[in-house]
Amino acid sequence: MATKTYPEYSSRYPLLIKNLMARPVRLYPDDIGIVYRNDEGQYFRFTWKQWYERTCQLANMLMGPLGAKVGKPGAPGDRIATMALNHHRHLELCYASTCIGTVAHPINIRLSMDHIVYTINHAEDTILFVDDVVWPLLEFIWERVKGTVKKVIYMSDKPGLPKTNIQPVYEYEELLKQQPKTYDWPDLDENTVAVLYYTTGTTGLPKGVMFTHRQLYLQTIHLIATVGTAPRTPDTPERPNLNIPMVNVPLFHIHGWGAPWQTVYTASKIVFPGRFSAESFCELVQTEKVTSSGLVPTMLAMLIEYPDIKKWDLSSILTVSTGGAALPPGLKSKAEKLFSNFNVGSGYGMTETAAASIGAQLKRWMVDWPQEKLNAIRVKTGLPFDGIDARVVDDKGKDVPHDNLTQGEIVLRGHWIMEQYYKDPERTATTWRDGWFHTGDAATVDDLGYIQIVDRITDVIRSGAEMVPTVLLENITCTAESVLEATFVGVPDEKWGERPMAIIKAVPGAKQNHMEILEFLQKEGVDKGKIAKWMLPDFVVFVNDIPKTSVGKFDKIAIRKKINEFVNQAVRVHKI
Repeated sequence: MATKTYPEYSSRYPLLIKNLMARPVRLYPDDIGIVYRNDEGQYFRFTWKQWYERTCQLANMLMGPLGAKVGKPGAPGDRIATMALNHHRHLELCYASTCIGTVAHPINIRLSMDHIVYTINHAEDTILFVDDVVWPLLEFIWERVKGTVKKVIYMSDKPGLPKTNIQPVYEYEELLKQQPKTYDWPDLDENTVAVLYYTTGTTGLPKGVMFTHRQLYLQTIHLIATVGTAPRTPDTPERPNLNIPMVNVPLFHIHGWGAPWQTVYTASKIVFPGRFSAESFCELVQTEKVTSSGLVPTMLAMLIEYPDIKKWDLSSILTVSTGGAALPPGLKSKAEKLFSNFNVGSGYGMTETAAASIGAQLKRWMVDWPQEKLNAIRVKTGLPFDGIDARVVDDKGKDVPHDNLTQGEIVLRGHWIMEQYYKDPERTATTWRDGWFHTGDAATVDDLGYIQIVDRITDVIRSGAEMVPTVLLENITCTAESVLEATFVGVPDEKWGERPMAIIKAVPGAKQNHMEILEFLQKEGVDKGKIAKWMLPDFVVFVNDIPKTSVGKFDKIAIRKKINEFVNQAVRVHKI
């Protein structure tokens, strides 16, 4: 007689997001797990038990009155979209919509209206949850998406519905309180699609990327293990028993770089600021004793510019992670001078890798290095995280020499690299080749194996037969005390094809001296062997703000469209 076994509950027990949600509820049901401060300064606090009950009510809402249809491998469930900021409701949606078997689609509300409309229709979002502050945007585009969206749910801290022509529309809190506080979460196949993200469309229309429960679960566990096993330098602060992260990176950006999965699983006390501002950041750090935060470089720049920052007690912050755009060394040093116990590292990821894939990790034998050498490592793109394989290859697919000079393209594979673009086989075929995902980012590798991005391949300035590494120029320029932000673009040149132009945003109150920028690059770049003399910019222009994309990266497409305007304002400082 054959022995009955249960592989679905043992060797093939599925890796599901619901298991991430279960841990804090089981261990710390009565601890405060979620804190949200809205724009009016009103605070909302929930224990893990309260938050879990609300998430169960939301699951019942989705499966009951909203009629959501669940999916399976190869047949994704209904797309449950959000146009929302960072708050407890958005976190509830992250878990309820994925754990019932539908697909969470956080819409990037900072995209152009045309691209927002495109993503809603391309994703086929059937149910849409919208914040009150975003409601006017939906009103504006409704005629273009109403054929796709079947139900709209209005989210607000205040009761009632707005006067609107959008139908049907439901009130989140009113519908929620009518639902049971328990839910029997299904044992989904781990290869069921959980989330759908879209790229920012900097090179065309946004591209859709789906990730499964298995991928997000493995990413979460691997990243937590990476942090937990990281070498400690003598001045590394002790890890607190209770981490209190502030989730500043918008949840509509790849779910805040995976924040919902990691912070819930670790039973952290999660602080949501709603809309980011320097003042609200400082208030929440002081009030909630925030210990960690993720910031894009533009947020760091806003904090540095905030005139009242020294009025607040920010001493509880132990770690800050940055991403979304390259971290200039100058911005890093300015931030570390401003804040006590402030340690900034760098990393790399993209929508197609569910954010994190490479990080500036130290090796154990580096921990006693001088601070200057440690900083040089921490601002590198870094090493692949556990679970990810990364190489830098030439155009024949061979590894480039580890000489910190030879450029190639970063290629990746691993547990949470996207399998394919949603409904776009042609683009999938151009990025997945020979078993590797081709990122389109140019980089070098040093003798220790650390990867350093030098440019987006499409952004490289081609001067004659040579390539000018704009990221390297940006990093050096930003170390100047007078420079807050800097980017470089190519200006058409009859002789060389293109020549570099520096676009500078100065530190508030700093003197704007064009020749000083050239002299600084000569001294810190050419004289120290970091760049060649022919890489120096021919033009320098100072601006009030550098155009950026919705994720805080320098928008070089927008800059190129207005290149003549920038050139007309620029001063010629060099000629080869």
